[in-house]
Amino acid sequence: MQVGRALVSKERWETLEGSFTLKSIPKQVVFFLEGPSPGVDLLIDSVEVSCNNDMNRHQQNVMYGVNIIENSTFNDGLKKWVPLGSCTLSIHTGSPRLLPPLASESLDDQQPLSGLYVRATNRSETWMGPSQTITDKLNLHLTYQVAAWVRVSSAVSGPQNINVAFNVDNSWVNGGQVEVEDNEWHEIAGSFRVEKQPSKVVIYLQGPSPGVDLMLAGLHVFLVDRKARFTHLKEQTDKVRKQDIILKFTESDAVSLPGSAVIIRQVENSFPFGSCMNRSNIDNEEFVDFFVKNFNWAVFGNELKWYHTESQQGKFNYHDADEMLEFCEKHGINVRGHCIFWEVEDTVQPWVRSLDRNNLMIAVQNRLKGLLSRYKGRFKHYDVNNEMLHGSFYQDRLGKDIRAFMFRESHQLDPTATLFVNDYNVEDGRDSKSTPEMYIQQILDLQERGAAVGGIGIQGHIDHPVGPIVGAALNKLAILGLPIWFTELDVAAENEHIRADDLEIILREAYAHPAVEGIVLWGFWELFMCRDHSHLVDAEGDVNEAGKRYLALKQEWLSHADGHIDAHGQYKFRGYQGKYTLEINTPAKKFSRSFVVDKGDDPLVLNINL
Repeated sequence: MQVGRALVSKERWETLEGSFTLKSIPKQVVFFLEGPSPGVDLLIDSVEVSCNNDMNRHQQNVMYGVNIIENSTFNDGLKKWVPLGSCTLSIHTGSPRLLPPLASESLDDQQPLSGLYVRATNRSETWMGPSQTITDKLNLHLTYQVAAWVRVSSAVSGPQNINVAFNVDNSWVNGGQVEVEDNEWHEIAGSFRVEKQPSKVVIYLQGPSPGVDLMLAGLHVFLVDRKARFTHLKEQTDKVRKQDIILKFTESDAVSLPGSAVIIRQVENSFPFGSCMNRSNIDNEEFVDFFVKNFNWAVFGNELKWYHTESQQGKFNYHDADEMLEFCEKHGINVRGHCIFWEVEDTVQPWVRSLDRNNLMIAVQNRLKGLLSRYKGRFKHYDVNNEMLHGSFYQDRLGKDIRAFMFRESHQLDPTATLFVNDYNVEDGRDSKSTPEMYIQQILDLQERGAAVGGIGIQGHIDHPVGPIVGAALNKLAILGLPIWFTELDVAAENEHIRADDLEIILREAYAHPAVEGIVLWGFWELFMCRDHSHLVDAEGDVNEAGKRYLALKQEWLSHADGHIDAHGQYKFRGYQGKYTLEINTPAKKFSRSFVVDKGDDPLVLNINL
């Protein structure tokens, strides 16, 4: 686009001014000057590009924790509310007066709700319900949290899905979902973001079957102050991930120790950070260099899945997995086994789908014995039956106990491996099939059947995450007392700066939570990602803004300390678990040592003999 123009001569300098507007955040902007005839030199004295006052004022006026929904309490009746479709709206009393819990910690206005709600009747389509136009209330590229109370009429048949939806220029955007089976009030929560300037945005409630009344109270849509949340998470991280460390020094000439300088540098954090990898990756030197330097865990993308190791019955391919496992062991990288089975029918290879009940059971037993006996003791984790909240292939054909059977047999064949459930959309409030409550119930059912469930896998394929929603999901799952891992984490955003912000939200939420014991990314290298615009390193090996943010957090989560040995021959500091180097400068000479801080709640005392 042309932003400025001027007629100039060689006699004097001229000022060239112009302006332009960006309606979305671009991936790259190149500024250049052009115009003189070929062969004519173009001289530039100085260039300045800056935001105008209106843009600066717009950014400064962003209001966090403020509800953009007008008349959300219905104290003014149906003002600002209109029915979507031919349904009828009316105001009633009897809804919760408390703010939705997932909104209360982020909202500035903590006043109780009015107890009024809107009821949509005469609904002849699932998409009909109360709506409000919010086009002029939105800021581009910022993530909004959604929270409300919802309910359906008592005359329902079966589970009813309720969805907070956004119509953005006739495109549907999911702002949160919940499934209900009664006529009680339920909280609904989610998030959304608008990347391009829309001409019209309408928020509305939809989902239940035609004829079912739909009720809404206390709808809030608001911006979360990410920086304020990070301040809280940093404080939490210090409590959860660090411990007090006391170094006690002894030396033959003890008199020289007090006052000696101490320099401590942490060279490795022992917290598991991993990534997905494929067989072809280990032939790429640049990939290997980044992987080995920045990750200590790995998971295979496809090479261990049943459809890869036995795509045709009786013809096995363990060669790829063998080579990848040998690579990881050579570099001291622990590996998650993903996955023994996959419960979603579309992922099951045709020959398995064609088996009758008896032969399918035999095939399941052979898969368990063949895989776990071959790699006994080498995979630290196994995802036993992937995505059981979203599929039921084996359960439908072999009965409800088959899932627990898979866990029981896996534990017997390799008791050293921690066995995980693994599923997606558990952490973001936007999938009524995979709420934390449903996940908890599934795990309890497995445990009652003797399944040795040792860990909870949250895949983490997430868009525009909201910290309080993720944190609340982790709090709910933590009640089971099992370690939680983010097993397939990726965030997708075309603009790498926004992607970096989203990635930081998830990494900080996970690292600050005491129940989370590991984070594994679902890849980092462009061209080897399942989702577009989710990579951290491009195909040429250049680290983008999301990758830089990941590396910066890895550095932030290393502890360094400088000081002097006290009169008691001790030095105290607070640090993360992991490997450290230690340098002591006494009047006589220098000493260098290394030490390891293991996980523990009590202060760690290390005796160091010089």
